Amino acid sequence: MKINIIYWSGTGNTEAMAKFIEEGAKGAGAEVTLKAVSEAEAADVDCDVLCLGCSSMGDEVLEEEEFEPYMVSIEGNLQGKKVALFGSYGWGDGQWMRDWDERITKAGATLVSESLIVNEAPAGDECKAFGAEIAK
Repeated sequence: MKINIIYWSGTGNTEAMAKFIEEGAKGAGAEVTLKAVSEAEAADVDCDVLCLGCSSMGDEVLEEEEFEPYMVSIEGNLQGKKVALFGSYGWGDGQWMRDWDERITKAGATLVSESLIVNEAPAGDECKAFGAEIAK
């Protein structure tokens, strides 16, 4: 199984999540590519599971300078794709993730797992378990 993990991180919490998820997915036997969104390309949607991570910004939205433009660039290519979402937040109640879940499904993708959100710094075990789950 091929999993591409694409993430944006402002404080390092979402990056730490991405690395733990990578570890869990590899431990479950998946081939994993990990990229910051600044290095990502539209072709990165070509995988068995696309795992996207972004922290909550502003009024509970995706990061607007890099991650949102990437989402716009791939949204039309998500029909029939398997996607997993994750991210961290420091305020609010996770509305950005609920909105993102809805956006992904409206684009025609299937969420392979309940999205993972973490308040502040992640716990490695929870993220590794998420990685193993999406590698099934």
